[in-house]
Amino acid sequence: MVTEINPDFDRSISRRFGSLADDDSVSRTAAALEANGINVLRTANKAEAKRTVLDLIPDGSKVYHGASQTLAASGITDELEQSGRYDPVRPRIWSMDRATQGDEIRRLTSSPDVMLGSVHAVTETGSLLAASMGGSQLGPYVSGAGRVILVVGTQKIVSDLDEGLRRINEYAFPLEDARAQAEYGIHSGVNKVLIINREITPGRITVVFVDEVLGF
Repeated sequence: MVTEINPDFDRSISRRFGSLADDDSVSRTAAALEANGINVLRTANKAEAKRTVLDLIPDGSKVYHGASQTLAASGITDELEQSGRYDPVRPRIWSMDRATQGDEIRRLTSSPDVMLGSVHAVTETGSLLAASMGGSQLGPYVSGAGRVILVVGTQKIVSDLDEGLRRINEYAFPLEDARAQAEYGIHSGVNKVLIINREITPGRITVVFVDEVLGF
């Protein structure tokens, strides 16, 4: 289930960071990512993105994903957890006791076969930016997971790192903070920020762009 969130944004902020990128911007960004060792696929909508992502994951793979609004909105989360085709980590850890099984939870989430998620900004120069309150998804993004698949609405494309950080702080964080309060009764936080400028392992990271506004 995707939570509907409507913070009181300045209209210019919402327009700049919540609107889809044009074709030229997407093409420049895709070329820069490819030059930085990150594979790129482009899909027209969330239904096509779902098919594309699931085709990339071998049956039986141990798959971990964070609490991504993008994955939930596209139906990918439900398919991962309910289809029986995969070995999803997230439902398993929710049934575990964090006080007594914390080490096991940490090991399970740190090195899945496939890590699914999204990012909060992608620069036209080919960098990925992801912010997190706790950071459990960031280690697998960096090096822990065998493969990383990131589903990204093209509204997240920005010109450079400075604008990417601005998008996180001024746009994505207020949305996520409101969601966290609505769902969990707590505030979120931009506690940890990951920047991926290049991937050195061929084929390890794939960005699936979606020409539809998805996620924060």
